[in-house]
Amino acid sequence: MSRLQVWARDLGMGARFAFGGGREGWIRTLLTGVGVGLGVALLLISTAIPGALAARYERGDARSTMSSERADAPGPGTLLIARIGQTYRHKDIEGHVVRAEGPDAPLPPGLTRIPGPGEMALSPALDALLKSPDGALLRERLDARVSEVVGDPGLVGPGELLFYLGSDTLLKNGPEDYRVERVTGFGYDADREGLDPVLMLMVVVTFIALLMPVAVFIATAVRFGGDRRDRRLAALRLVGADSRTVRRIAAGEALAGSLVGLVLGSGFFVVGRSLVGSVSLQQRSVFPADLDPAPWLAVLVALAVPAAAVAVTLFALRSVVIEPLGVVRTARPSRRRIWWRLLLPLVGLGLLVPLGGRGNDHGRFNQWQVGGGVVLLLVGVTVLLPWLLERFVAKLSGGPVSWQLAVRRLQVNSGAAARLVNGIAVAVAGAIALQMLFAGVEGDYTRSTGQDPGRAAVAVMVNRDTQTDLDDLAQRITAMQGVTRAVPLTSAQAAHQVPATEETVQVTIGTCDALGEVAVLDSCTEGDAFVLTGSPAPVTQGQGLYGATAKPGDELFVGNVREYGSGTGTADRPAPAKWQVPAGARTVPSRPDPTGELRSGLLVTPSAAPKEIGDFPDARIYVQVDESRPDALDRARNAVFKADPFVTAMTLRDTKEAAGYSSIRTGLFFGATAVLVLIGGSLLVSQLEQLRERRRLLSSLVAFGTKRSTLSLSVLWQTAVPIALGLVPAAGVGVGLGAVLMGMAAQPVRIDWASVLGMTAAGAGVVVVVTLLSLPPLLRLMRPDGLRTE
Repeated sequence: MSRLQVWARDLGMGARFAFGGGREGWIRTLLTGVGVGLGVALLLISTAIPGALAARYERGDARSTMSSERADAPGPGTLLIARIGQTYRHKDIEGHVVRAEGPDAPLPPGLTRIPGPGEMALSPALDALLKSPDGALLRERLDARVSEVVGDPGLVGPGELLFYLGSDTLLKNGPEDYRVERVTGFGYDADREGLDPVLMLMVVVTFIALLMPVAVFIATAVRFGGDRRDRRLAALRLVGADSRTVRRIAAGEALAGSLVGLVLGSGFFVVGRSLVGSVSLQQRSVFPADLDPAPWLAVLVALAVPAAAVAVTLFALRSVVIEPLGVVRTARPSRRRIWWRLLLPLVGLGLLVPLGGRGNDHGRFNQWQVGGGVVLLLVGVTVLLPWLLERFVAKLSGGPVSWQLAVRRLQVNSGAAARLVNGIAVAVAGAIALQMLFAGVEGDYTRSTGQDPGRAAVAVMVNRDTQTDLDDLAQRITAMQGVTRAVPLTSAQAAHQVPATEETVQVTIGTCDALGEVAVLDSCTEGDAFVLTGSPAPVTQGQGLYGATAKPGDELFVGNVREYGSGTGTADRPAPAKWQVPAGARTVPSRPDPTGELRSGLLVTPSAAPKEIGDFPDARIYVQVDESRPDALDRARNAVFKADPFVTAMTLRDTKEAAGYSSIRTGLFFGATAVLVLIGGSLLVSQLEQLRERRRLLSSLVAFGTKRSTLSLSVLWQTAVPIALGLVPAAGVGVGLGAVLMGMAAQPVRIDWASVLGMTAAGAGVVVVVTLLSLPPLLRLMRPDGLRTE
């Protein structure tokens, strides 16, 4: 018989043991399949994420008008469209006003017709929000009749909030009216820039840190029921099988379990994909159809998982002597050696340390070198833990009965306990390293906006072509419940001569209370005027003075000073008006307004302001709200939208993240959530498998009078001790890896101990929850009838 035939025969016999070995055999196979299946499902989801993100970008580009063909005049195939994005309870809503100028006007993707006046088309998520009790305030704002629901081709994700509002009054007032676009089609040919070296480093480390726990759990799952399997193999040795044969049979059992895991994992993936459309994290969602792994990656998973199952099984049997009369593992095992366990993380450091200090200035990092170094460091956690646990429990003795039972169990078989918590340790180490890396580079990818949300929660930006009266709008906003203050400011442009050939003078008009937002005023009464000189303190965030200034008594032209000469004008655009700066104007220093802008020029109260200012390019209302009234902001936004949909209510924020950095953080959030679910599910399966293995022992102890509370506590100690020990090297490796990664990103090493402790506590919390969930099955197993056999 050829060697190939021998392998096929022995592997087939192992598969028959897995499926036809009675109740014990198929239960072990099922547990192995579930454990492997959870890991396979997450691997398939991970391989599908890049394609899902690409599909989101493609649909977003398909409805964009950034590079669409424009038309200069209305025609049968033109469409007017203007963006009017909204915010509702910290959720961003993408909105557009549309008007068809002809019968062949292009349709936005996902629509069957263009909404008419008083109609709007909604995304399914926005439609559901408006119909829900939570959308009551939003219904006051978006109260048009729903003409249709936007189809999937017009959405980047199923959870996107989007609407198209029809209008018959939308106009484009000449080429300079940039708020309204006249397009003949949709579509945007994006030419996106690649990620810089540090961001690419973060992507590589994130994928490795999220997938390593998956690999560890798969390796753990294929070793379920190892003790019972080895006893069966000893029986085979008794009937004449040699040691190589029984190892091949064991590999066949593991192969069968991994194949079951592939089938179950595919099923888990299909079920998870069908449910993913209802999940939205940080307003990011994907369509189930987009979560489709690349064929070659799916084939790679299908081949790698069985191969890894066989390799892990053969590796686990390297120190097990299976003899006809039993398994020589019940005797005291040889002490684990430490030298090669330290070698792995040292080699990993050796790969990563030479890359230190490169940052973004020395080209891209070698991804294979980075990946190899990170993998070796994380694997170092899994190989250090068994040695550490063995040394620690060997010296324990005494204590309550539950403690003694737990310690003795760990002394007899510490390897199984270490395998149980290896995945948690790897996940915690990777999470700590990622947290340090993200915190270290945050300053490079998060910039300060200069805005001050403490002075104003919203800045209402009134467009130059709007017909809305600024003071009237401010009064409407102030009348809303929860609004404490609404400060309007109007700006006009002035010049010493027309047409202006140099920088213009900014004239800001407002009450004394409003002017105090842009200047340091010692006193102010109606009729005063001021000349701005600059901030009394150094200005940061790149802000500075701009524009020209004027002196008290100067004669200025106010209005459209760039376009018209003196004495010219039209009905729509009147000529600039003459105005003299009040002779009593005082000089005052400017201060950044709530949006961070530092103004120059002149400040005047309404009675001293020019009577005619023409078209004004800038008018704002700074709105403060009572933070204890959560709906105050949305009531203010409702008032703004009712007054004019084109008036922008900009929420002020301290900082703004770069798009690439924000996307990676979002991906990490998705991945960490999935890994957390996998950790909990796999740990629960592992715990149940170990309890099933000890069912007869637990039943014997109960039959001899051991209290169930004592046994329950012993199970808790058996989990708590390895977890406590496992989190120590996990935290150490995580901090070390994080420090090396920060050095590679050319950042000073800073350890956020609160985050380290938080990640460690999260890992411990998952284990505590899983242990509590395993108590009901434990109580069922602790019955005297568990001694019954057939």
